[in-house]
Amino acid sequence: MATQYEVEHNISAPANSGASRRRQVDMSTFTSHLHQIVPDSNPAPEQQHNNPHAVPNPVEVAALFRLLQDQMGTLATTAPTDANRDFLRELVEALEEDVAHPPTSIPGVSQEYLDGLDRVSRKTIKKDETCPICAERYLDDQYCLVVELPCHHSHRFDLECVGPWLRSKGTCPLCRKELAKKKEVVVDDDEEDDDPNGLYA
Repeated sequence: MATQYEVEHNISAPANSGASRRRQVDMSTFTSHLHQIVPDSNPAPEQQHNNPHAVPNPVEVAALFRLLQDQMGTLATTAPTDANRDFLRELVEALEEDVAHPPTSIPGVSQEYLDGLDRVSRKTIKKDETCPICAERYLDDQYCLVVELPCHHSHRFDLECVGPWLRSKGTCPLCRKELAKKKEVVVDDDEEDDDPNGLYA
């Protein structure tokens, strides 16, 4: 399966490309299921829902979170370090509530948000820097696609690894800060009194 970088740059993956990235997340089933239950923001006419208010049913949502949970659990069984295993188990446990009691809507970020994440330049990646999810060194991948989350400059991931988590949960896997929420605008009461007639609005 082609990586996100290869898809974006129309690069054909070599036949033995899987050998160097043994623990890379393969979320093709997750992505396929997500597209079935969450309509695209700009779907083709033949893909539009008849009912624009339709929402995914709880079984479909639980299945989506189970797919992600299974992938993280599988990675945990081959974790190269205790820290990576513990981190992946935390993610698996965090998903258990969503599997047992699915939310009425999927709280994740949009594909547009994912596509707009800051890419980390290969030149700035340290030689031994690894993805917190797959624990693979970024630079072992000739076409690594590393993204930096807006919550903290050190929260970097392979896009292939963090994408499914962000699409389903909408939080940073490390600090759990909600990334999909817009900043709230706080209005100072004193400022409202300065312009009682709304002349400067």
